[in-house]
Amino acid sequence: MSIVDEKSWRILAALQKDARASLKALAETAGLSVPATAERIRKMEEAGIIRGYHAEVAPEALGYIITAVVAITTQHPYKQKFIEVLRAKPQVLECLHVTGADSCLFTVVAKNMQDLEQFLSSINKYGETRTSIVMSSQIPRRGVQQF
Repeated sequence: MSIVDEKSWRILAALQKDARASLKALAETAGLSVPATAERIRKMEEAGIIRGYHAEVAPEALGYIITAVVAITTQHPYKQKFIEVLRAKPQVLECLHVTGADSCLFTVVAKNMQDLEQFLSSINKYGETRTSIVMSSQIPRRGVQQF
């Protein structure tokens, strides 16, 4: 058996929708026994397929009404220091190292435009930035699906 067959995909889909789903519910979804389901989950965790279990938090419900996507072009000598600076900033939700003209793309939240402006000013010395304010999410982040 491959680690990820059709039954395992069903388990993954269910866990990505509800990481708190019970083993019993997951077993029913996959058409397996509870012990067999638990074993598949354990194997997928060990293989690094399942990295963790998370709550999805709404930033706007916590007062972070602005979400922005920032692209930065930074020179190689400053890149590692820049990444360290971003890691220390709690408003940075994600940072991606990308190909093309930009060095990184990252998502940041802010309580208001002044907050965002202060954040951007704090990273200006590392390179040229381009910021896009998120108006709405057309396809919210979703789990990995079989295709």
